[in-house]
Amino acid sequence: MLRERTVRLQYGSRVEAVYVLGTQLWTDVYSAAPAGAQTFGLKHSERVRVEVVRDGQAEEVATNGKQRWPLSPSTTLRLTMSQASPEASSDKVTVSYYEEEGITPVDQAGLFLTAIEISLDVDADRDGVVEKNNPRKASWTWGPEGQGAILLVNCDRDTPWLPQEDCSDEKVYSKEDLKDMSQMILRTKGPEHLPAGYEIVLYISMSDSDKVGVFCVETLQGIKKLLLELPRVLPPCVWQYPFFGQRYVHILGRRKLYHVVKYSGGSEELLFFVEGLRFPDEGFAGLVSIHVSLLEYMAETGVKSTLTRPPDLSHAQEIPLTPVFTDTVTFRIAPWIMTPNILPPVSVFVCCMKDNYLFLKEVKNLVEKTNCELKVCFQYMNRGDRWIQDEIEFGYIEAPHKGFPVVLDSPRDGNLKDFPVKQLLGPDFGYVTREPLFETVTSLDSFGNLEVSPPVTVDGKTYPLGRILIGSSFPLSGGRRMTRVVRDFLQAQQVQVPVELYSDWLTVGHVDEFVTFVPIPGTKKFRMLMASTSACYKLFREKQKEGHGEAIMFKGLGGMSSKRITINKILSNESLVQENQYFQRCLDWNRDILKKELGLTEQDIIDLPALFKMDKNHQARAFFPNMVNMIVLDKDLGIPKPFGPQVEEVCCLETHVRCLLEPLGLCCTFVDDISAYHKFLGEVHCGTNVRRKPFAFKWWHMEP
Repeated sequence: MLRERTVRLQYGSRVEAVYVLGTQLWTDVYSAAPAGAQTFGLKHSERVRVEVVRDGQAEEVATNGKQRWPLSPSTTLRLTMSQASPEASSDKVTVSYYEEEGITPVDQAGLFLTAIEISLDVDADRDGVVEKNNPRKASWTWGPEGQGAILLVNCDRDTPWLPQEDCSDEKVYSKEDLKDMSQMILRTKGPEHLPAGYEIVLYISMSDSDKVGVFCVETLQGIKKLLLELPRVLPPCVWQYPFFGQRYVHILGRRKLYHVVKYSGGSEELLFFVEGLRFPDEGFAGLVSIHVSLLEYMAETGVKSTLTRPPDLSHAQEIPLTPVFTDTVTFRIAPWIMTPNILPPVSVFVCCMKDNYLFLKEVKNLVEKTNCELKVCFQYMNRGDRWIQDEIEFGYIEAPHKGFPVVLDSPRDGNLKDFPVKQLLGPDFGYVTREPLFETVTSLDSFGNLEVSPPVTVDGKTYPLGRILIGSSFPLSGGRRMTRVVRDFLQAQQVQVPVELYSDWLTVGHVDEFVTFVPIPGTKKFRMLMASTSACYKLFREKQKEGHGEAIMFKGLGGMSSKRITINKILSNESLVQENQYFQRCLDWNRDILKKELGLTEQDIIDLPALFKMDKNHQARAFFPNMVNMIVLDKDLGIPKPFGPQVEEVCCLETHVRCLLEPLGLCCTFVDDISAYHKFLGEVHCGTNVRRKPFAFKWWHMEP
């Protein structure tokens, strides 16, 4: 739809106006007529198209001015142009007013036009290239056919000696920093100079000023001529370097709401670089807009611009500028996206402790089977904190022109709190965190309590990036819950709508203690694994019937219990049976939620045997290493070694799990974590972390 603007004529006077290509100018010939005038005629330049509109009917006007029209309150002129003017005020429209039978006009009104082209452009079609004047650039829509530009939060650190993320300051130190930003081009075309009284201003709203930053390129004075000579005297590696003879100036964002753009005439493209400063969050949907306006001021005041007006002018002179044309582009800031277990691993992280040498060795052997690397966080950095899963969660951000991993730092802030900033934040590796101001941080704020499902479809609604899973308290119980700032952040990303589960029944209270997901190799399918006390009791009763009731648990681990633990003793322990019946009800509550919210059936779920015991606060902790708390590396699974009852010198729990998973093409490796992790209320998954490849699916193609 064409943008419209009204210009008022005045008989006996010359009115100058700037016309922007792609708009319509309307003028009222009736209200500008002198007394006694009954008819009017028109003359105009060839580059101007003039239509007389009467009672809604338009009639195009020839350039010769011979035709006359009766003056009427319902008669207006509609003016358009299709090309820029070669000189200022070089295109004219003259309205001549006549008495009813007069031959000589009683007066005239002149409109002198300067046609220019203004277009603020971005990559609205999301192909990685800034196109010209996309008609849908001012809006943002989801889906494969959607339109609208995308912005990355510039949350990595491309300059190693800086203390914080690149978006924390207003400077550009390297060309790598520019690559994280989205390009924006202001295209102008017109005569060498605009008429007096006009200027072009780039601006943002106050509400967007803490969410977006804009840089422009400036060529240093006195070096333009030198730059033209450089290709003849220097190799390309020098003169093509983007910072040679140039600087990148911060012009919008934070305290800067507007920037006056110098109009240079001719056909020009001004390049800008745009960075995101904040992720979507509570009260911020992720959309930001940047505007360019052609402003007009009252020349007779002698004041050129309110934007550059000296402070000592009188109030009478302080007449605000008037926007005569505005072009707008809209960006959506890319959301932070989690990666589920079905995606290929890139790096496995684990802490080196005084007591986990054997665990480290087993994890190293497991990682060597996969095509990923092992990264060890040594004691000088972890400072005795082994729970690397609880400290951070790996994700990524992506735009059509670029993407990179971003680590979300949990509010738990244990002794690993410096690890994400000192060891991960760097070039093309971003960082984000959310810290509560007034809420108490609990165990549920650790990121063992933050998982994500594979892609699912629920009642016809597709979640191509899966759904986030977080643990919470039982409804109306008033128990522990993940802090609100983290929940709000996760919800605001929109692309992986969170599901709240009930995990407060556990001592630690993490969702990774009772659910995980494994891929089915060679397919796009998966299975959800759930801890199940009923499955454990069923297996033990079967072994008891087979004559293995005296099979011993924790064989060879004298420190686990002073008593000899057998299948018979477990099955005859009524209090343990009752406790695990209650725990199974808690598990089934979550099972029902997951089936509903992820669109799963019983065929999609595999029960892994588990037992829990109740602590003094009536919460559950694992009786033996909890096998669902595993690390998933493609088809290779690192499962906590359960030290279950030995049947014919083989752990019956391991045998059972192998029978469940290996027919799917998965490879089970049982990792001994009992002394280094299990006795501290964690398992393999709690003590490791995995960075994975991003989804091939582009988040902007989905429809939340």
